[in-house]
Formats: sequence, C-alpha cells, structure tokens
Amino acid sequence: MAEDPTLWDDPDNAQKIMQDRTRLETKISAVLDIENTLNDQVDMIALAEAEGDDALIKEAENILFDLQKLVAKRQLESLLSGEADANDAYLEVNAGAGGTEACDWANIILRMYLRWADQHGYKAEILEMSDGDEAGIKSATVEIKGENAYGWLKTENGVHRLVRISPYDSNARRHTSFASVAVSPVVDDNIEIEIEDKDIRIDTYRASGKGGQHVNKTDSAVRLTHIPTGTVAACQNGRSQHQNKDTAMKMLKARLYDLELQKRDAEKAQIEGDKTDIGWGHQIRSYVLHPYQMVKDLRTQAETSQSQAVLDGDIDLFLEKALAAQLGK
Repeated sequence: MAEDPTLWDDPDNAQKIMQDRTRLETKISAVLDIENTLNDQVDMIALAEAEGDDALIKEAENILFDLQKLVAKRQLESLLSGEADANDAYLEVNAGAGGTEACDWANIILRMYLRWADQHGYKAEILEMSDGDEAGIKSATVEIKGENAYGWLKTENGVHRLVRISPYDSNARRHTSFASVAVSPVVDDNIEIEIEDKDIRIDTYRASGKGGQHVNKTDSAVRLTHIPTGTVAACQNGRSQHQNKDTAMKMLKARLYDLELQKRDAEKAQIEGDKTDIGWGHQIRSYVLHPYQMVKDLRTQAETSQSQAVLDGDIDLFLEKALAAQLGK
C-alpha cells in the first residue's frame, strides 16, 4: 500500500499509514536483532567451550543475561494494546501539602519525568508552569511525544511522597512532602469528544512561569474548566491567547477521554492522581532520602536504594512492575 501512487491523494491517511509502517518495521527489526544476538552468543559459547576460554564464555553469558532482560521488557511492551496506549501523553504535576518544600518536590518530580523522557528518546514540551512563591513549582503540564508514551506513563497517576532533611529548614529537620501526578492520553484527531460551550468556563491570566519575551506581558495564558466534571486544562507557552486556547482544549479533551476510558474499563482503572487529596494515605510511591535511601512503590512493592538514580529519571523498574501488575489483572 505504501507504494500506491495514489496514497498521498489523502495526506492525513497517508501519514498515518507511513507511521504504522515505520512502527511495524521498528518492531520487526528489534525482533531480528534479538534473534541475531542470541544466535551469535550461542555460537560464541560453543567456540569458547571448545577452546577452553572461560573469560569469553563469561562475556557471552553476560550478554545473554542482558538479552533476557531486554526480551522480558519487549514482551511487556508488546502487551501495550490499550485503546490509547500508543498515544502521546499529557503529564501534570501539582505540589501538595508542604508549602515551599512541596513546591521544590514537585519541581524535582517534573525533572525526573523530563529526564526519563529524554533517556527514552521522547520529546517533552512544557505547556504550562506556575512557579512556587519561594522555590520550585506549584504546577506544570508537559506533553510527552513518542510511541507508547501514554502506555508507559499511565500507571504514574497518583501521589508521590518525599521524606528528607529540608534545605529550606534552618534547623535541618526532616520533612514529608507530597506531589500529585496525573497522566492522560493525547487524543487522536479521529476521536470525537463533544464538549458543549455552556459546559466550559474560560479564564485568561498572565503567565507566571519562566519563558521568552512574550511571557508575562499579556493575559495570554488560558485556563479551561469543564464544569460538569471539574476537569481543568491550562496552557501558557503559546505566543497568543488563541494558540493557548486551542492547546488547552486539546488537553481538556484528552482528560475527558481518559475519564471515559476509566469508566468503560473500571476494573483496570488507575488511581486518579488529580482526584485525590494530595497528602498522606493516597500515595502510590515513597521516596525516602533520610534517614536511609529507599524508593518504594506501595502498589507493587518494587523498591530500590538507588534513590538518586530514580530522581535522575531511572524509573523503568516501577513502570514495568506497575504495568505488569495491571496487565495481570
């Protein structure tokens, strides 16, 4: 079909077909790479055993061990077959209880996801950011673009708890802070989400986050509130109010679509981070930096003492365990 000379008579459909083709080619290539690596190392072990080369055997075995982990991840990835799993994702971070400390924690969480996205070849664009009064951020919304972005991140919905010695406490006391994370899929243009004008409240305001020459000079930032559900979407990074309104509307449709997905598949619904109190008792993961180092997911019991690596974006352990648990239901 890709070679059909009439394909580009319908550019939108052609683009979708080419994207599907590229996605399939990438998956086929990944399987072939695994197969080739497996065959190469099996042959290498046979040769090394014949020559009595223990070091070479050990090297090949280590490669096979890493390959086994890669196969397990690819197998898990192949199960990302939910209605919106392949879509891009909107990820929203909100500071919770804890004042300045919580705003700083929200900023750390945002950085963690941005680093994760970069490490996995995803593109991330900050759509809205509200700075904290003294440090950090009160909230931020990021669009993460790439195949299966929503599928991987959808289990991150919920409250994230931090325990550490606060750098903002002159008495160096231990503080507990909270931040919520809400993830929704970017809605494909082919999916129709009807929103009546009477159900939307539109607020404009002056952007408060860091930005270019157009930020903070006009009331170009837009916040949309879907009155029946209380769902909110805001954008401030565009050059005009019209541009920000269009982006905010896409975000609002994405969140309403996500709500509909959860209603239709209630037994697999995730904890809705933006619909719980951002405080004790609602957390999905704890990040303890004092008196010991430990990050633990309270749903899957997955844990690691490499807390700094996690905060630097190494969250695959938690994503994989949560996804596996969800798919196993």
